[in-house]
Amino acid sequence: MATDHHDLDSCDTAVDANFDYMYKVLIVGNSGSGKTAFLVRYCDDCFSPSFVATVGIDFKVKSLFRQDKRIKLQIWDTAGQERYRTITTAYYRGAMGFILLFDLTNEESFLAVKGWSSTIKDMSWENAQVVLVGNKSDLTESRVITKEQGMELAQSLGIEYFEASAKEDINVKQTFETLVDLISEKMAESIEKNPNFVPRGSRPRQADTKEVQTSGCAC
Repeated sequence: MATDHHDLDSCDTAVDANFDYMYKVLIVGNSGSGKTAFLVRYCDDCFSPSFVATVGIDFKVKSLFRQDKRIKLQIWDTAGQERYRTITTAYYRGAMGFILLFDLTNEESFLAVKGWSSTIKDMSWENAQVVLVGNKSDLTESRVITKEQGMELAQSLGIEYFEASAKEDINVKQTFETLVDLISEKMAESIEKNPNFVPRGSRPRQADTKEVQTSGCAC
């Protein structure tokens, strides 16, 4: 993986075409797994203990440098409830990467990972990159999924695994940066094979972009 450079502004909301690539990333997983908290920790560097279920889908924008490129991430926070599944899966096709997140203290969310993985394969670009995350690693006394179980599942799916905590800011940044590097590597391979290759969900700097303004953290 590439050596880290430095983050840019916390969470970009203004229109800004000064970037090399834009990657669309989705955070998916069961409701209550901490997807929104994970996103807010990464973009706004704060945490709220109150749980408010995401209705449908929402997103934030984040910029960072990786491998001497300025990458703009459009990160979509999806609702985990079954009744929103039709809405959220409509966003899969343009995504370059997925953070598949489960709750280390909730076995049901862990058992649902394979289902989420299958949906990603069925609904997204065939070369979309996925990282598995076991969230709430700070709740050591409440966890019911071991690190070995998480690693074994990730290995069976052929993806990387992180244990993280949005509350304690453990491995949140590392997860996103690893996913960005995986996407960039896959893009480089595809461009090498086809110089005219421009995957859906990745926008070069010259592209005309419109970004929806999102609210900041209310912590």
